[in-house]
Amino acid sequence: MMKKELTNVDDYINSFPQDVKGKLTQIRLLILENCKGTVESISYSMPAYKLNDKPLVYFGGFKNHIGFYGTPTIHNFFKKELEKFKQGKGSVQFPHKEELPEKLIKAMLKLKIKEVNDMAKMKKENKKRL
Repeated sequence: MMKKELTNVDDYINSFPQDVKGKLTQIRLLILENCKGTVESISYSMPAYKLNDKPLVYFGGFKNHIGFYGTPTIHNFFKKELEKFKQGKGSVQFPHKEELPEKLIKAMLKLKIKEVNDMAKMKKENKKRL
């Protein structure tokens, strides 16, 4: 759907048709409201979010779905809840014809934040030991 390289999330979202734009905005707001302290950017030609300088999640708009990219560990944890959606390693596709599963996305974000924060804490503790 995109024709040129976009440099910010507003331009990325605005490059899509209205119905897709609404869902992309919805995911963006879920991330920003539930992931305090994240840094928003464009990476791999899609909206990307980092916490503690570590990747948190990505999302992207496609012809028939919204792609949501966490990590394989997050997707494995929510395997049962995600089984109705098409998936790849660390990715899930939310079809345009269905409502976004906001509750599930929030739960995935919460677990991913914990994972990133735990990694940062371990790294900090390891530096203190040296």
